[in-house]
Amino acid sequence: MNRLAIYCGSASPEDSRYIELARDVGATLAQRGIGVVYGGGRLGLMGALANGALNAGGEVIGVIPEALVGGEVANTDCTRLHVVASMHERKQAFTDLSDGFVTLPGGVGTMDELWEAVSWAQLGYHTKPVGLLNAFGFYDGLIAFNTHMASVGFVRPAHRGILIVEQELDPLLARMAAYEPHRPIFAMKKEEL
Repeated sequence: MNRLAIYCGSASPEDSRYIELARDVGATLAQRGIGVVYGGGRLGLMGALANGALNAGGEVIGVIPEALVGGEVANTDCTRLHVVASMHERKQAFTDLSDGFVTLPGGVGTMDELWEAVSWAQLGYHTKPVGLLNAFGFYDGLIAFNTHMASVGFVRPAHRGILIVEQELDPLLARMAAYEPHRPIFAMKKEEL
């Protein structure tokens, strides 16, 4: 994996562990020679992630919609900053520029990015690993919900392994590197659906 798209919040929670986590993830990826593709912002976890990677000498590619560039939200310190017209173009760029996806804690926008990466994997728009870093148990409820969706039958057995979940970065990256793509919906026959 040469580059990973990192999804995370643009907010700064009161609990400083989240900012430290993002900074550490950025630094660790840079130290391993893995470039960061992210939302291009300078605030919250996004800014901490970029700073961690840049301070460790890593490549940081920001992708930000034009509407968010103003108000000093865009991080002009990135190795490269792509300004795009829409959120859809932003998410397409994340997919095009990366070899996989890692989701850190975040809010609604982060969830949108995560679920689109999973959905596109199910369909067959990409065959890249989708990782979820469940630091501090932040995603326990989401993981339980994902398990519930699968147990009810809304996630096919062939797709239950798409979302790779770990509590720490090292085992998450190891599992992502070993990921074997599943059979996408586009390749399934009618009776398999």
